[in-house]
Amino acid sequence: MREDFVYSLLIQSEHNLSAKTVLIFCRYCGTAKQVLKYVAYLYIKNKEKLMSKVAVLGGGLSGRLMAFQLAEQGISVELFEKGERNGAQAAAYVAAAMLAPSAEAVEATPEVIRLGKQSIALWRAIVGRLNTPVMMQENGSLIVWHTQDKPLSAEFARHLKRGGVAEHETIRWNADEIAANEPQLAGRFSDGLYLPTEGQLDGRQVLNALADALEAMNVACHWSCEREVEDLAAQYDWVIDCRGYGAKSAWNRPSESVLRGVRGEVARVYAPEIELSRPVRLLHPRYPLYIAPKENHIFVIGATQIESESQAPASVRSGLELLSALYAVHPAFGEANLLELATGLRPTLNHHNPEIRFNRERRLIEVNGLFRHGFMISPAVTGAAVRLAGALFAGNDIPESDETSGLPYIRAAN
Repeated sequence: MREDFVYSLLIQSEHNLSAKTVLIFCRYCGTAKQVLKYVAYLYIKNKEKLMSKVAVLGGGLSGRLMAFQLAEQGISVELFEKGERNGAQAAAYVAAAMLAPSAEAVEATPEVIRLGKQSIALWRAIVGRLNTPVMMQENGSLIVWHTQDKPLSAEFARHLKRGGVAEHETIRWNADEIAANEPQLAGRFSDGLYLPTEGQLDGRQVLNALADALEAMNVACHWSCEREVEDLAAQYDWVIDCRGYGAKSAWNRPSESVLRGVRGEVARVYAPEIELSRPVRLLHPRYPLYIAPKENHIFVIGATQIESESQAPASVRSGLELLSALYAVHPAFGEANLLELATGLRPTLNHHNPEIRFNRERRLIEVNGLFRHGFMISPAVTGAAVRLAGALFAGNDIPESDETSGLPYIRAAN
């Protein structure tokens, strides 16, 4: 009881032993000498908590996950986000939130695939700790193609093998198996490739549930509050920058890796006549796309990325191409209501891997470069960043890489 009281006084006094504070300590704990010894003991015992007044800059997916995990460890953290609580300005708000490390092995780096595989179990645990319901589906995903595009399936399978996808992670389905598992695709595709270890989330539900969790843990969330690292450095022991593309100018000044934005275009439709049990990807020579079914007959449809940093609305041409490919999957999509045709910029580094950087002198940690894989890899990446933060807060030596995820810890220049 006495220890809790003294520790609370330390927190309230923000670690400054004023004369008034020492007098209060003396009243409850004995002589000033005893008090100072006791304070030193408590300081060492609780060093990590006492020196961890942290500002997380950027309240998209990575920032919310960082703040959530830090708060779970009892660290004093505040979140600063230039956008609104719903996350509409974040890349994650537009994303389909697929957990697809096997399918992405066709193009993604080995490091991203490893992080994606680690993150599925991590997501399961995170969703289990959130009080607000979140749709997490683990029914695998289905790759299909039209008869004239069958050569693409052989090429896709070769890419999967080169990407390290094991045989048990790919199952060939014939027309009958497609019909049995996805009845509304019956008769439309002669065969397909089922990837059983994949899944998906409802990304907007995740953003909302994390905001709810932060507020329930009394984390101060400063929405619609744009700040720079320099604005917060004097007020907090550490700043963790999770702004993604918003950190471009700050990231590119001292770094060897170059941050850029890669444009993605995504449609959301309401299609009450369509039922799909898992994400479906269509192989196509010009318009490959994915369809991610969410709750209440909402479908998120996207295609490949575009090397552009334009934040202009989607063009009529790109919208027509996307929706035409969707219609080719099932004509009933032609009667769907178009809810959104949105664009977003994915924060991308030149090597297409995420990075975690730190600078002890500036008391700064930076997390960036999750590219188009934000939902797929963010638990593993932010988990590694949280472990780095704990070591830095405690003044420990920092290893070259995170033991759990394998992510390097990069010492940033001043």
